[in-house]
Amino acid sequence: MMTPFDATSLTATVGGIDITIETGKYARQASGAVTISSGNTVVLVTSTTQPCKIDRGFFPLTCNYQEMAYAAGRVPGNYFRREGRPSERETLICRLIDRPMRPLFEDGFADEVQIIATVLSADKHVNPDVLAVTGASAATHISKMPFLGPIVGSRVGYVNNEFVLYPTYDCMNNESSLNLVFAATRDAMVMVEGGGDFVSEDLVADALEWGHEQVMPLFDLQDELHKMVGVEKIVPVAPEQDAELVTFLGDFITEDIKAAVTTADKMVRYAAKDTAKAKAKEAVAEKFPEDEAKLKAVSGIVGDITKKLVRDRILNEGLRIDGRDTTTVRPLSIGTGVLPMTHGSVLFRRGETSALAVATLGSTRDEQRFDSLLGDGTKRFMLHYNFPPYCVGEARMLRGTSRREVGHGALAERALSPVLPDPEEFPFTIRVVSEIMESNGSSSMASVCGATLSLMDAGVPITEPVAGIAMGLCKENDQYFVLTDILGDEDALGDMDFKVAGTKDGITAIQMDIKIAGIPSDVLKKALHQAKDARLHILGHMGEILDAPRPELSNLAPQMAIVHIDPEKIRSVIGPGGKNIKAITAETEANIDIEDSGKISIFAPTLESMEKAKEMVLYYDQKAEPGKNYKGVVRKILEVGALVEILPGMEGMLHISQLDMDRVERVEDVVQLGQEVMVKCISLEPGGRIRLSRKAIQMEEAGMEVNIDDFKRPAPRSGGRDNRGGGGGRDNRGGGGGYRGGGGRR
Repeated sequence: MMTPFDATSLTATVGGIDITIETGKYARQASGAVTISSGNTVVLVTSTTQPCKIDRGFFPLTCNYQEMAYAAGRVPGNYFRREGRPSERETLICRLIDRPMRPLFEDGFADEVQIIATVLSADKHVNPDVLAVTGASAATHISKMPFLGPIVGSRVGYVNNEFVLYPTYDCMNNESSLNLVFAATRDAMVMVEGGGDFVSEDLVADALEWGHEQVMPLFDLQDELHKMVGVEKIVPVAPEQDAELVTFLGDFITEDIKAAVTTADKMVRYAAKDTAKAKAKEAVAEKFPEDEAKLKAVSGIVGDITKKLVRDRILNEGLRIDGRDTTTVRPLSIGTGVLPMTHGSVLFRRGETSALAVATLGSTRDEQRFDSLLGDGTKRFMLHYNFPPYCVGEARMLRGTSRREVGHGALAERALSPVLPDPEEFPFTIRVVSEIMESNGSSSMASVCGATLSLMDAGVPITEPVAGIAMGLCKENDQYFVLTDILGDEDALGDMDFKVAGTKDGITAIQMDIKIAGIPSDVLKKALHQAKDARLHILGHMGEILDAPRPELSNLAPQMAIVHIDPEKIRSVIGPGGKNIKAITAETEANIDIEDSGKISIFAPTLESMEKAKEMVLYYDQKAEPGKNYKGVVRKILEVGALVEILPGMEGMLHISQLDMDRVERVEDVVQLGQEVMVKCISLEPGGRIRLSRKAIQMEEAGMEVNIDDFKRPAPRSGGRDNRGGGGGRDNRGGGGGYRGGGGRR
């Protein structure tokens, strides 16, 4: 007798769709495990904890997201035919889960935690990414871990002036002007990520407020599930500060820290802070020589003192670490064309953050190709962000691309995508690389500004320049101070990291992480509008350097031409085994992309090679013209004549009556297989058949007047046997009823 699965399942309807959370069927040895499903999309999310053997100095949370190919009935397209390293999309969704979950574990809980979201089934309508965020919350909420949730992840679109919750793939790709992903607690937003087609600040704020209201049933659903199957929570021991040590260090080190945090130069400030910390440790070691715990606590207390001094100065004086007020953007420096051999290059500096942005143009063959649950896909625009150790004065191993680098690159890429030219008008593949030269706050937004200018420097006809700015927040009791263009320290010591990018007309990308319980909607709107003021300020400076894309592409960029040929001639252009196309690319060094429609894009390193490649391609698209002479090659001998190739892949019938001015008994008496022969095209018949004449060439060489219309006249039924002119007698093998071609043999 089979034992039924002992599963608990709850369903809520939000945004017009049903979302079901179930537990007890899968992964029962995890600390918490649920499947969350909508439509035919099912995501398994597990949340597991175990004691951490050593103090790592940070909360050891690992979030993983994996899309299994079998979920969409596909076999992985890689060499090994199995899932490998995370794709860029999977990495970005890992970050979507991590960013809202990490701040919500209680202080004092330091056990190792791993959250794994696995897409088990995927349809072509429901995106599993935001379901995974909610599933991570549900799995953790029913576990023993001290989690201050639940949270809900969702997506808001904007179609026909109305908000749409959990829009489908098709809706997002073809209808919506907004793609806004958020995660929220019951009381406030904790994470926002998304982009739009030049949407207003008020629209973004309204979308978040509306979306938050719509997902309330999912909070109730998770709380109900916790009541039904949840286990007793771990009660962490919150770290208590040593009051004696706090008092001692407060008196001893405050002035040194105050001097450090009012130093504008980052590296000088860091050195001063390190000196103050070392001085504090030395003093504590001397005063409490036998108490190792006090020595370990010094760093945390010094950090708390630093945070308080920085925030008090903002709250009481309205001044920040570098002496700016809350709305001032740091000084800007911009240089274009800084690298001689690149297609476009810009060094963009804002304060002590600078990005070297380099634009490169390629052919459509250079597009990125990738597997996804929806099938194979391509990307024509890529923005890659690199954060080398020297940009923050560190020396460490260079490893593979980090999740942070992937995330920042994707944010900048999203910001610029709406202003790119249409691929039909500008079919180049576009890659921008942002190399961070120095970092002191919001290098991702410096990358947006630098990337925009590098595209303009390369001559890419973007529709509008894009700029970005990072906003911060300092909250104390009921006071909120929104900070424009935050420093790295203000990010670490503040309550919000809010990045906004866009044009003068609206927002194209947004990312927000909040470190407090939430912010009121009016403060959020203030931050958005303050960001707009800063964005317009930066755009003004960018316009002074480069007010429009350069009118011509860089001389170093590929030259491009588009030609259209008869789709039936594509095989001729390619040739047997690719022989012809390989010959063209070898001789001209051009990249040639051929579409089934007959559109051919030619990308060549120089104008000369492009013209040569264009000529060689069009050679295969020639059409036979009546009255024109051709040097052809005999490809086949027939009883009634010969098939002669006069153009690549184009053969015509050289009838036996048109082989010679004299009577011909056997075709082989005049021409042989493979022989070159001069012929004249005398007619194009319905169905595409081509009629040729060697006799007409002989007549011309003999000085006789040739009229191809004479070769089209039907032959009369009477006349001399040997009359082989254009309209001869009974046995005329010219254009009349007695020819041995398609009209039958007399």
